[in-house]
Amino acid sequence: MSAPRRTPLPAANARPTATRRRVLSSALGVGALAATGGLGACGDGGTTAGLAADAAVDLQGATIKLMVNQPHVLAFTDLLGPRFEAEFGGKLEVTAIPYDQLTSKQILDVQGGDGEFDVFDYFYFGLGELVNADALVDLTDWIGANPDIATDDFLPSIYDPYTLLDGKRYGLPFDGDTHVLYYNAEVFDRYGVQPPTTWDEYDAAAAKITQDSGGSVYGAIVEGQQVPMILGCSFINRLAGYGGTLVDADGRPAFAGAEGLAALQHLVDVSPHALPTPLQTGFDQANSAFLSGQGAMLDTWTDLGLKAQDPSSSKIVDKWGVVTLPVGGSNTTPRTALDSGFGLGVSTASAQQDKAAAFVKWATAKDRNFLLSSTAGSGIDPARASVLDSAEYAAAAGKATDVIREGLDGDPLVWPKQAGAPKALQDLVDQLALAIQGTEEPQAALDKAAESWEKALG
Repeated sequence: MSAPRRTPLPAANARPTATRRRVLSSALGVGALAATGGLGACGDGGTTAGLAADAAVDLQGATIKLMVNQPHVLAFTDLLGPRFEAEFGGKLEVTAIPYDQLTSKQILDVQGGDGEFDVFDYFYFGLGELVNADALVDLTDWIGANPDIATDDFLPSIYDPYTLLDGKRYGLPFDGDTHVLYYNAEVFDRYGVQPPTTWDEYDAAAAKITQDSGGSVYGAIVEGQQVPMILGCSFINRLAGYGGTLVDADGRPAFAGAEGLAALQHLVDVSPHALPTPLQTGFDQANSAFLSGQGAMLDTWTDLGLKAQDPSSSKIVDKWGVVTLPVGGSNTTPRTALDSGFGLGVSTASAQQDKAAAFVKWATAKDRNFLLSSTAGSGIDPARASVLDSAEYAAAAGKATDVIREGLDGDPLVWPKQAGAPKALQDLVDQLALAIQGTEEPQAALDKAAESWEKALG
């Protein structure tokens, strides 16, 4: 039986050389494709119309082709694939794409004429870009005609942000991504530090551990790879902690004020005490360093706790702890962010959109969401309240359960998702990287990023 719903938290609003206009292939690809304008959905089944609300679909023997985020491969190939085959005699054909290319590759499949895929595992901050490129089918009527989807069970904090744009729904939530702060309890005990509740305490703990250990253990691991999913998350976690937000009520950039400056300055100041070369530290490197005991603190996705308790991947079993993200400045209300979460949507170029939608419904159902979010290495976090609140999920998540629930049940900071958002976010992390490596003053970097947001988002 599900536990009672909790009251939501109150809102609170050697390094690589970075260039001033470094834009990854993802941003270039999205911008170039959007500029073509005249290229419509070109697959055999290409259409931008909404899916028929009353379509009855049989998935028996179906083959579904998916383009997915690289860290989600196990979720589809090792977990969902065998169950899909057992239940329907069908097959999942999965193509994994690096996270810095995912949105642009999905648009290219539709607009370039290949039309190879049926289902897209999409970044929610890329939703507007995908819709603007006519790459996702409007599922509004289809969702409304399928009450067994149980949309009221999707977590309110993620349902609209992941799926809704201009009054229409283009997918269902798949991965309820937020961040928490993991720490190595054994290292903390050895060097006499406590789990931080503020970013100042975090800084002090990181410096003490790195210095007292002589560099045998780094006090912090900062994910700083120059893409929105990595460095963007690290900055936004701190922005939320200082009480800031990305955009104001009018949609204008709001990260260049005192809260944003404090957040960026924190990333600059902690770098000397962090795992070397933060700007080269991505998801895999950060996880490996923490699980091997090389680093003492890591703010990252909530499923890391499952890996930390898995002896096949962790040297710190029973030696770790987890707390909510710290606060800073005058802010005393902890707040996480919807850090690069995912939905599943139907490609407009699919020749079997009805079956693709039926698969999306099946893959995001309660039983599958529980399977994925309770399995180490899946990369998937709860998207449904019935899963998040269940005793079974608590047994799997262990000591991280209450912290995960607090974040998803609260008021996470939502990233922009309108057309232009991927480029705006990339422009932001490009400027953050310049500040971290010392070639740009933090305030100047934020001001330049804000100027680019005004142009990119309108």
